[in-house]
Amino acid sequence: MGRRRSSTFSIKRRAAEGLVFDEFGFAQTKRKEQKLQHRCHDYSDCFSPSYPQLNARRVKELCELLSYWNGSSFICKSQIERFMRMGIPPALRGRVWKCLLNIDKLRESSAFNYQKCLDEIRGPLVDLGVSEYGIISAIATLNDTENDLGSNQLPSRCPPDLAYSSADVTIFRQIALDLQRSFPTHRTLMGESPEAIEGQAKLFRVLIAYAKYNPKIGYSQGMSYIAAVLLMHLSEEEAFWALGVLLEKPKYLSELFDLSGEKIQHQAMVFHQFFKHRKPQLSKHIEDVRVSSIHFVMPWFLTLFTSLPCWDSVLAIWDLIMLHGLSAVFRTGLTIIQLLESRLMNLTDEAAVLPLLLRVPVDVSQHCVLLPALWSTEVQEWEIKCMNSLVLEETEGHHLGKIEKPIPPPLPTKVKEQEKSVDGPKLEAKNSVRKDSSVSGVKHVFTRLVRMAQCYLLDKDCQSGDSKPSPSQSSSARRRSSKASRTTSSITQSQIRAKRSQKGLSQQGSVSQTRGGTLPGSTPDSDGSVKDSRPEPAAFRRMGSGPVGRVARRRSSLPPRVESLRLLRTRTPQSPSPYPSSPAQTLAHQRRKTSLSRGLPSRCHCLNKTTNPLRNTQESQLI
Repeated sequence: MGRRRSSTFSIKRRAAEGLVFDEFGFAQTKRKEQKLQHRCHDYSDCFSPSYPQLNARRVKELCELLSYWNGSSFICKSQIERFMRMGIPPALRGRVWKCLLNIDKLRESSAFNYQKCLDEIRGPLVDLGVSEYGIISAIATLNDTENDLGSNQLPSRCPPDLAYSSADVTIFRQIALDLQRSFPTHRTLMGESPEAIEGQAKLFRVLIAYAKYNPKIGYSQGMSYIAAVLLMHLSEEEAFWALGVLLEKPKYLSELFDLSGEKIQHQAMVFHQFFKHRKPQLSKHIEDVRVSSIHFVMPWFLTLFTSLPCWDSVLAIWDLIMLHGLSAVFRTGLTIIQLLESRLMNLTDEAAVLPLLLRVPVDVSQHCVLLPALWSTEVQEWEIKCMNSLVLEETEGHHLGKIEKPIPPPLPTKVKEQEKSVDGPKLEAKNSVRKDSSVSGVKHVFTRLVRMAQCYLLDKDCQSGDSKPSPSQSSSARRRSSKASRTTSSITQSQIRAKRSQKGLSQQGSVSQTRGGTLPGSTPDSDGSVKDSRPEPAAFRRMGSGPVGRVARRRSSLPPRVESLRLLRTRTPQSPSPYPSSPAQTLAHQRRKTSLSRGLPSRCHCLNKTTNPLRNTQESQLI
């Protein structure tokens, strides 16, 4: 039992100071001090670690993958992601990061010499009387020198030809101040032991060398945490080039660090929009409590979540960041908020919400809780790009609105008071109406576009109804769905019935006026009939296609007299009286009598023979 316990717990003791460190190098302090440091050291439960560990066979497979690693290969990246889900061994994490960042390529392509840069840095340090191995103890000296340079009063002990400038002294002082804040409980950075002094000197050299290597970024707050984590797994020069890859490539952290700090503020606003998009209710609740997203997003992003109490979860998050870049940073932030959602919704005080987000509880940051939720959360790069463009549009619109806003000329005080007393309520009502209309207009843009498209299509249909349909159009019309054909046929039949009734009423007047003349707008046909040349109503223009349209055109081409007689024959009698009930029927009855008296077949009788063959056969049998 004791052997198993000693194998799972890699506890290291420092004999000189009597401190006990956990397997990741953090000092195990008392419970009261542990609350102040907010660092968990309980990485195992019932002799089993909380994070997964690979067996010997898996470790061998991972070593083989790293030996023939190809950064541009999709297979290699998918395989390394599979190993990340199982858990990267601490001994191989440095090799994995080197392969993912491809630091050897940057070192070979760059003309920068790390050792030569360190030799140039040591000159100003010697002139200042400061050693790289005692940079923390020299903070007071750097403060005095910076103040003297700022007031243009050089100390009498300094020679006139100085090898340093005020900018160099400022960077030295900033890095020295951040060194004592970066992981003060880690064995390579705490105390005055030889190991801690060497670790502090390495961190100082990496940071000051990068400030010289990339003056556009220089040194900003948060870099010391990133460089310190890299030094825990890589050598000094490898950590420098890894820092260069992380801060320069757009895939990683190039949009987070700059001299002015505007980039990190912009990314915090992007995450705020992304947070509102994914969790609108929780975002509104946090805003109601008056907690801004910048207050907790900036510490998360600048330190890459190294403030989490469980260090195994921190390293797993860093593995994912090395693989996916900035999208993994957004993914981790969203996962932590999702895990804290139920607690945040129950809090209504700013003093309780903000500390919960800045100091994530241990039960949430444990590897067995945080990492499964992290792998199940998906964040796409196009989402971040869309939120980035949205923030850019808002900032540019706000800036342009400030510039282009016209400044009205000042008015006398009496005129202002009169306008307020007379037109005040009207202006308020107008402004409220304008606001409501603008909001509703923005909300209903899509519906207005749909209505415009419908109107456009209806106008196209009305215009196409005037022209004669082509064979392709008729064939495409036949291939329409049965539902559409039933509705159109019902519409055309109702339109035909309405047109028949209108023509019947119009022909009654036309028969009475045939002796006196023609109707206005009508033209005489070649056979003496009268044809109406007036334009057809727009409601009946679409009945020109199909079999129903052909029958309607054939009937409309007949003379008005024959058409009226046909209407009389097809119309059902409303009364059983044998006498005609309308002037048109009276005229037809008289003409039939005259034709029968002369012994000539009437026109109507011939028409009946042609149109109703069943009735003609019955009449012949009776005769």
